[in-house]
Amino acid sequence: MPSVLADVFSILDLETGALEEKNKRDHYTQLVGACLFFVPEAILKERLDPETLESLGLIKQAHQFNQKIVKIKTKLFYKQQKFNLLREENEGYAKLITELGQDLSGNITSHIVLESIKSLIGCFNLDPNRVLDIILEVYESRSDQDDFFLSLIKSYMCEPLTLCHILGFKFKFYQEPNEETPKSLYHIAAALLHHNLIELEDLYIHLMPLDAAIVEEHKNEISEAKQIARKLVMVVLPSDKNEDKEKEKDKEEEKNDKPPDNQKLGLLEALLRIGDWLHAQSIMDQMPSFYATSHKPIALALCQLVHLTVEPLYRRAGVPKGPAENFEDLRRDIFSMLGYLGPHLSHDPILFAKIVRLGKAFMKEVGENWTLHYDETLLSCFLSVADQVLLPSLSLMECNACMSEELWGLFKLFPYYHRYRLYGQWKNETYSSHPLLVKVKAQTVERAKYIMKRLTKENVKQSGRQIGKLSHSNPTILFDYMLSQIQWYDNLIVPVVDSLKYLTSLNYDVLAYCIIEALANPEKEKMKHDDTTISSWLQSLASLCGAVFRKYPIELAGLLQYVTNQLKAGKSFDLLILKEVVQKMAGIEITDEMTSEQLEAMTGGEQLKAEGGYFGQIRNTKKSSQRLKDALLDHELALPLCLLMAQQRNGVVFLEGGEKHLKLVGHLYDQCHDTLVQFGGFLASNLSTEDYIKRVPSIDILCNQFHTPHDAAFFLSRPMYAHQILSKYDELKKAEKGNRQQQKAHKYVAACEQVMAPVHEAVISLHPARVWDDLRPQFYATFWSLTMYDLAVPQSAYDREVNKLKAQIKAIEENPEIPLNKKKKEKERCTALQEKLQEEEKKQLEHVQRVLHRLKLEKDNWLLAKSTKNETITKFLQLCLFPRCIFSSIDAVYCARFVELVHQQKTPNFCTLLCYDRVFSATIYTVASCTENESHRYGRFLCCMLETVTRWHSDRAIYEKECVNYPGFLTIFRATGFDGGNKADQLDYENFRHVVHKWHYMLTKASVHCLETGDYTHIRNILIVLTKILPCYPKVLNLGQALECRVHKICLEEKDKRPDLYALAMGYSGRLKSQKVHMVPENEFHHKEQPARTTPASQQNGPGSTGKPATSTSKMEEGTSEDGDRGKDKSQGTTKPVNKANSAAAKVTTSNGNGALNSTKTVKDRDDKEKSGKEKKEKKEKTPGGISDTKAENRREKQRDERAGKEERMPREGKEKTPKADREKLKSEEKSIKDDKAKAGNGEPMEPSRERDAIKESKSKEKGDRNAMPGSLKSPGSRSESAESERGESERRTHHITYNSLSRSKSRERELDKKDSEIIQGRSKEKKEEKDRKERKRVSTLKESRHDKEKKEKRDSSGGKEEKKQYPYM
Repeated sequence: MPSVLADVFSILDLETGALEEKNKRDHYTQLVGACLFFVPEAILKERLDPETLESLGLIKQAHQFNQKIVKIKTKLFYKQQKFNLLREENEGYAKLITELGQDLSGNITSHIVLESIKSLIGCFNLDPNRVLDIILEVYESRSDQDDFFLSLIKSYMCEPLTLCHILGFKFKFYQEPNEETPKSLYHIAAALLHHNLIELEDLYIHLMPLDAAIVEEHKNEISEAKQIARKLVMVVLPSDKNEDKEKEKDKEEEKNDKPPDNQKLGLLEALLRIGDWLHAQSIMDQMPSFYATSHKPIALALCQLVHLTVEPLYRRAGVPKGPAENFEDLRRDIFSMLGYLGPHLSHDPILFAKIVRLGKAFMKEVGENWTLHYDETLLSCFLSVADQVLLPSLSLMECNACMSEELWGLFKLFPYYHRYRLYGQWKNETYSSHPLLVKVKAQTVERAKYIMKRLTKENVKQSGRQIGKLSHSNPTILFDYMLSQIQWYDNLIVPVVDSLKYLTSLNYDVLAYCIIEALANPEKEKMKHDDTTISSWLQSLASLCGAVFRKYPIELAGLLQYVTNQLKAGKSFDLLILKEVVQKMAGIEITDEMTSEQLEAMTGGEQLKAEGGYFGQIRNTKKSSQRLKDALLDHELALPLCLLMAQQRNGVVFLEGGEKHLKLVGHLYDQCHDTLVQFGGFLASNLSTEDYIKRVPSIDILCNQFHTPHDAAFFLSRPMYAHQILSKYDELKKAEKGNRQQQKAHKYVAACEQVMAPVHEAVISLHPARVWDDLRPQFYATFWSLTMYDLAVPQSAYDREVNKLKAQIKAIEENPEIPLNKKKKEKERCTALQEKLQEEEKKQLEHVQRVLHRLKLEKDNWLLAKSTKNETITKFLQLCLFPRCIFSSIDAVYCARFVELVHQQKTPNFCTLLCYDRVFSATIYTVASCTENESHRYGRFLCCMLETVTRWHSDRAIYEKECVNYPGFLTIFRATGFDGGNKADQLDYENFRHVVHKWHYMLTKASVHCLETGDYTHIRNILIVLTKILPCYPKVLNLGQALECRVHKICLEEKDKRPDLYALAMGYSGRLKSQKVHMVPENEFHHKEQPARTTPASQQNGPGSTGKPATSTSKMEEGTSEDGDRGKDKSQGTTKPVNKANSAAAKVTTSNGNGALNSTKTVKDRDDKEKSGKEKKEKKEKTPGGISDTKAENRREKQRDERAGKEERMPREGKEKTPKADREKLKSEEKSIKDDKAKAGNGEPMEPSRERDAIKESKSKEKGDRNAMPGSLKSPGSRSESAESERGESERRTHHITYNSLSRSKSRERELDKKDSEIIQGRSKEKKEEKDRKERKRVSTLKESRHDKEKKEKRDSSGGKEEKKQYPYM
């Protein structure tokens, strides 16, 4: 209230002072005077004017009062108060320093010292700021007394900013050139910051250098590092190298002369030393990444801080069950510190090991209890630490193998995909982010180049040690360069693989990643530039994979998953890798170039396969195959890989091969198929019964649900059936103990029935219902479930391998250089192998006997008689034989042996003759649709089939023993079944020889057709097939000559166009010539004598046979034709190639001389079309007239000589041009044949044709001319061609095997009986005419022999021109 009144009085004072009326001023003075008793005088003196105060009597004189105020203000505001400085009052400051420097070990506290300091300041009038500066100076010299001085400063100072300014002045003093800031100053600044006595932002602005300068310095360091790296990679001349080295030395000297004094880094180090992480982190955040820790003192200080922080947890982590929250603390504190430390953890290997061991402890704890809520976060933290700290730090360590192994102890607990992600970051990103790592990378590449240039087979050990030393720190860079060299130079594979034995476990894992990354390189083309073959770099990497993964314990999961993913994406190139890995690790080799001995060994047990089935005996594969099996089972990749490969076979053609070259598509298909066979074989031989059965589903699920092709599905299921049957058989043997062999056989049959019964039901869904009208599901399943191991024992292969081992034992005993211990071991090994082989042979023999007994019991129910034999054979070929014979080489042999076995078992309703006839007649379409490897297998199948046929053909006794009285060689199938005693229903030996000749002729015609197409696939495949069947074909001289001519033409045409075809053709041509000595003339291959005939419709089965078999042959051909037509109507899409092949075979199986084709109207029409086509072709050619009837034999002699002279000059381009002499001859022959046909149509005897045959046969006997010029089977051009066409007509008419349907009409039988009687009458007449013809021929030959000689000389002198002759009509 008094203050308010005083304010009011002050305002009134101003108002009344400005008035002119004095009475109001007086009233104001009286009012204020009256209020003096409750308003204090002091307040009034503050607020009223001096004149008013004087009138009130409060002051004496206003003038004196004003003067006094001025003096006080001047003294207060304008006069400077002075303190004594050190130079002015040294005694006070000396006492202050003594007070601060006294011994503080006693009871002296900062409070006591502070009181003394205050007294000194007051006594000596000391400057307080200078006192604070002295306190900091003493603290700097006594930095170990942190507690005392910090407490003193905290009590002394009242303004933090003042302290910051004083510290800033101290730091600024040391920013002068060549000045170095003492560590003690950094320490007290860090301590003051740590205790929050000053703020970092206030102090930071006083420190040098500026942040912008630090960033610029960091950029310069990176650019310099990259420049150094470029210089190391570039090829530099020696003179340039010396200059660069001198410049670098100068730069280094400059840097060493003027080391930068970075006060911010000094303060940071001090903060880290005292453990102030928060302020240190703030400073590091102001700088570029890892700039601060790139200075070793800071890195060591931070490492020490991490040591201190992690030590309690590290000690507890050694206990099996530490508290879980400790790892949470680790995530909160330690990981952030490690993140700032980065690659510079390399300065402290001990801390590196501690962090790794903490990670291992965490992973073990996670393994015990994965449900912890923080596990996922902590796992990602550990992965980040590994990526940003551990791996980069390992790169900066000098070849520390121990740290590498320690790190692998942690990494192996991660899944492979986590590890590979870390390796990818390490290889592709880490090295580009740090200047030190940039230099290290360049130095590693330079060192790798040095080592690889000097790596050879001779210095593998020395180079391997250098590689190992370099790989401990920087494996990704080293392996990347090594792999790039291997992709260029595949001869480095062997020395590189041998040199990798000094690597650590981590390095092996990194190598696996680097290989996968190289394989998946999107910048590399996996095809060569010609787009027909796989690139060599991919082949080299695949070979390296196989060798490395076999020799060293590297995890396979990543590589197998990569191949699986590629297959999922529809890419089959990388199957080459899987093929190499399985081949090297499991010793399972897949090739179609096996010798017969190897193939025989492959039909035995596993031991025989390993010893004699492969080109290179890969030993010691037990451990590597076990690793491969474990990888497949642990990651569940066994069945997916099989299914993907089986599906990808067709994907190669229809999905992947759209724009690829046909050759490459075929190669990829073969690679996919071969890898499937190889991989399936590995699973079958290495997986246990339980593992295999658990993983492979039933056949109907494989085919219907997974869309696996049937051949592949049975291939995968086959081992399962064998395992199940043997298991069931063992159960039955244990249940009923019986030693009799018969009891064992019955138990085996019972086991088969129990196991295979569900399979028989399952296969029904694989095909339409009408298929099972001809084939029983039991027969179908039996065919697909058996193997060569089940059908025969390769005794010779077992004996061969046992003899080899005996020879090895003998050689070991006779070798004096081998030590006794090694001799003993080798002998024991060979003896053990020998015993294993003998035991295996015995086991297989018992198994084969059981299987054959089973088949003998089953055979009666295999085939039904609901439809014709033609349809039955068609389905058998379509669904069983053809798909499996091209699946593998073993399956090709199996198919041929199975057909033979079915024949030997006397299986009802199975026509062996028709089966063989269809196989040999349907080669064109099959060969054209094969890939290269399938051609090898198909050729092996045909070779095995021909071996059986050749054996029967070679000896009458063998034929009668193995074929006569067998249902497969019936020529008539009666409704009542097989009548073994009826000889007329069987094909006799001579007729069988005719049939074999027809098959050879069919093969020749198909081969010539393929060779003349000009298509790459046709030519390549038929040459492969011909090479495979060379032991059994050709056996007839003229057929061999025809092939030789065509192959020679291929050699000439393809020499400069397609080298691979040229090589195949040359190889086959040479081998064919070597086989010529084993070829025989046609009349020795089968009986060639031509019987007399009366009507063109008459037939014979062979010389000297009655007419009834011939009649039945005619009937059966008609039945076959009808069956074929029905088969076409019933067949589906897959049967079309077979039916086409059958129809093609029907076109070329024209009879060989008797006109048997007249039994059907369709075949006669086809003959007329062929004849009219030939006549049209000959009308285009120039043929002279003037035919002499008396000099036919001279003309034939001259034609033969002329052809011998022109053999090499005959043009064969496009439509082959026929020589003049041959054109005239052919015209005359065609005319005679045309007349014969016309006469045959009128029922007249065809005597001229028979006479020509007789003349031709007698001339061949007299002259012994077996060297006729090879000619085409398609177009006329030589004597052998015309003779062959004539013989072809006669042979095909006489010897074509045909079959009758069961429903023959009676009227047809009466007509044929009438024709039989006409045949008998015609024979006697023909014999008499033939005798007369021979006599006339002999006389004509004697008369004109001299004339022939003269004409020959004349022809030679005139260039071989002569008049054309024609056979005379007698």
